[in-house]
Amino acid sequence: MLLPTPADLRAALSRYADAVIEDERRSTPDTVRRREDTAYTLCVMTGAGNVREAMSTADTLLRRGVPAEEAGLTDPAGVVAA
Repeated sequence: MLLPTPADLRAALSRYADAVIEDERRSTPDTVRRREDTAYTLCVMTGAGNVREAMSTADTLLRRGVPAEEAGLTDPAGVVAA
């Protein structure tokens, strides 16, 4: 799995936060879709099954500032684990 750069993770987290705020402020079909799309992007970037896991994995990767393999976030098959 290709790992995102810290800058890409920060940008994705920021886009997700903006989408959540916009959707909470005034929900429309467009804001719901944007929220779902940005959540999906985070999941794909981190190999997570849901947005909570994706945010946790992204935070861990950013905090440690090292590739997932070195951070101990992969299982023996090399799959990123949240």
